[in-house]
Order: sequence, then structure tokens, then C-alpha cells
Amino acid sequence: MSFAFRQFQSQTTSAHLAQTMALLTLTSAELRQKIDAELANNPALELLEERTCPTCHRPLPPHGHCPVCSRPSSNAADEPIVFISPREDFFAGSGSGTSTEDMPEDNTATATEDLPTYVLRQVAPELDPQDRGLAAYILTHLNEDGLLTTTPLEVARYHHIPLSRVQNIISIIQHADPVGVGSACPEEALLVQLDILAESCEIPPYTREAIEEGLNLLSRHQYQELAHQLKISLTQTKEIAAFISENLNPYPARSHWGDSRDPGNAAMQVFHHPDIIINYLNDQPGNPLMVEIIMPLAGTLRVNPMFRQALRQAEENKMEDWKNDLERASLLVKCLQQRNNTMKRLMQRLVVLQRNFIINGEASLVPLTRAVLSKELEVHESTISRAVAGKAVQLPNKRMIPLSMFFSRNLNIRSVIKEIIERENRPLNDSELVRLLAKQDINIARRTVAKYRAMEGILPAHLRQIPGSSTT
Repeated sequence: MSFAFRQFQSQTTSAHLAQTMALLTLTSAELRQKIDAELANNPALELLEERTCPTCHRPLPPHGHCPVCSRPSSNAADEPIVFISPREDFFAGSGSGTSTEDMPEDNTATATEDLPTYVLRQVAPELDPQDRGLAAYILTHLNEDGLLTTTPLEVARYHHIPLSRVQNIISIIQHADPVGVGSACPEEALLVQLDILAESCEIPPYTREAIEEGLNLLSRHQYQELAHQLKISLTQTKEIAAFISENLNPYPARSHWGDSRDPGNAAMQVFHHPDIIINYLNDQPGNPLMVEIIMPLAGTLRVNPMFRQALRQAEENKMEDWKNDLERASLLVKCLQQRNNTMKRLMQRLVVLQRNFIINGEASLVPLTRAVLSKELEVHESTISRAVAGKAVQLPNKRMIPLSMFFSRNLNIRSVIKEIIERENRPLNDSELVRLLAKQDINIARRTVAKYRAMEGILPAHLRQIPGSSTT
């Protein structure tokens, strides 16, 4: 194999991979817009106006799914049926006849909480009603790092209230998720996080002093100078630095907050139509789960054969441009197939792992990370992240959720807390909830329970009222 051919092959492979990854990130609506744009701009690309299955290319019935691809491959009830579905139910028109201008502007818009709203939802149950407006005002003064751009004294003077009242509100905010949000500076954020962490694990000696007196030395890795300043060994100083690096974040808003890796609470996203539909076969509970991955157009996308023939007779000054059009069209068709195959493999495994969650609800969610699934499917973790990003799933109960919720690591714990509180005979405080959770092998700190309880919109014990009883 010559060097020139190897170089060409490498470039082609890289282009194929890059295009596939880009398409994998798109939602069904974004994919529709991408295809429509390519059809409008590339004469080498053609859409055959026919109802055919995107996978097996057999003609589809006037209504319903592909009779071949939607057929169970086995009699196992826990084996899902996963197929690409050429549904246009959510889009007006068909094929290239629909421009992006014809679609409603908010057709696929998602509304996600910003950080101030996310934090306010957590702390509101902990605050007196008259203090909630003050908390909202304070949270509007967060910068992109989650730190305050105003001071407690300025807030107190502006609202003509005692400074202690403002400081109390800020303290409650700092203990919400992400921990340390609303701090005045990185040092304060780290100290708040350290206090909470001390409830559940052992803190290396002199960690607090290192933050208070030598954060600048730590950030510049001047461990010898810090050791001398704190009068401790170099080994101890390095242990402190490693602990802080692994467990604390001086800029709270940059940490992972909410239910997903992306900023915002994934559970609060509002989706207008699904990218994936999960239902029971024949709409009968107990039957295998049927998973439709939406391909937002009917027909067959292919390279235009007439354009390929015309290329042989093209004028020399057009030859290069036409070849580029042909390569782009061919690449798009191949990458779309690869995208569909990746989504099928992902959903095939994901639905098996989270079958109980799909059927029974959040309490049955299995803790799962993208890294674990990527190893199972033998793909890079970033591939899983791209496939999950922004996608919406409609469950058999017609509830629509983000696909990222299948990977939520705390949702099942929150559901357990919610169930315990729903069954309580008297209001249980957070310390009692910690003990009850420990009996179920869920070991988390009291402040974590308080955070998860607030995220579910559940009031603290002293404000909860059990129907038919009185709190004392």
C-alpha cells in the first residue's frame, strides 16, 4: 500500500468518523433540518419519495411499523425489539418539501433551569416565605463560577434588613447543590465543601489551614513553601493537595450539578416531541418492550444515480465541484447508517439494563454510568455522551424524559427518600431518614439527604403535615 493511498484512506476515515459523531449528537428534529439543508444544497443527494424501512429497505404498510424489523427475534419477554422508525408524525410535509422555516420555532426547544433557579428550588422549603425573595435576589448576583458578585453588607443595606438575616440565607444557599455556590471567593467555597465532606469521611490534618493560609501556594504547586509555612512535612502537604484536587472545587458552577453532566437539571427539561419511543408490543403490558428510534423522514436517501452519470460528461471547470458534491452525498448516506446502527446498539443494551425503571418507575433505576456502558459496547465514552445528549424518550406510560435520566446516579436514592416520606406516620427529620436509608445499604450524609429531599420539593420535617395528624 503506497503512502499516498494510506494518507487518503486515513483522511476518509477521519471524515467519516467526524461526520458520524456530529450526526450522533443531533436530535431527530435537528437531523431533519440537516438532511433538508443537504438536499437543498447538494444536487448529488436524492430522496426517493416512498415509504420504506430505513434498515431493511422493504416497503412499509400505509400505517404502522416495518413488519420485519419490528418482529420479536426471540420469545424472551425481557428482550426488547429495537428498530429505526421513519415517523413524520411530528413534522409537517415530507422530504425536501419542508424547509426549516416551515417548522415552528420552538418545535424541539428544551427549557432547562439555570443555576439560580435550580438552587432556589432546593433552598425555598428551608426558608421562611419572606426570605425567599431575598434568596432570589442574592442568586441573581452569581457569576459564571457560582460565586457572589455582591456582599452580604450591600444586600442588607439595599433591603434595610439585619446583616445576620442575609448571612443566614447565604449559608443555606451554600449548602445546596452545587455545594459552595453563593460563596464570596474560592477559599470560602472550598471551606464550605470541606465542612460537609467532614461529615462522611476523614479529612487530612491541616487541610483547612492550607486553604485559609496557602491556597495561592497550592495553586502554584509550591508545596515546599507551604510545608514550611504550616510546619508540616512535604509528604503531608502533597496529600492535602491531592485530597483537595480530588474532592473539592473552588468554582462550584463548574462542577457537575443537577442530574446530568450538562449544567441544569435534566429531569426538568421540557421536550416537545420524542427522539425515541418505548412501548409494549401490541400495546399490551407484559409483552416485550418495543423501541422506535425516530428517523424523521420517510423514503430512501441515496446518491443520485443521474448525477453520477452526468459527472462523466461534466465540463472540466465543474469536475472538481461535482466530485466534492458526490463525496459529500456518499459520506452523508454512510454516516447516517452508522448513526442509526450506533443508536440501535445503545438502546438495545440500555433498555435491557433499565427495563425495570422503564416499567416500574424511578425507584427501580439501576445506577449506571456512561463509562460502564461504553466498555460493554466497546466504544469510546464520548460516543455514548453524544448519542445521549439532548435526546428525549417517551416511556410506555407516555411520560417524556431525557435519555440522560437513564444514567442518573442519585435519582433512585431520591425516589427511595420520597417513598419513605410518603409512608411516614409522623414527619421524619433528615437524621432519621439517614438511619432508615442505612438499613437499605444507602449510606449518605444528612446534608445529602436534605439536598435530595429539597430537589424533590419536599418540606423539612418541622414544616410537613401528615394528613389526619398533627405535628408536635
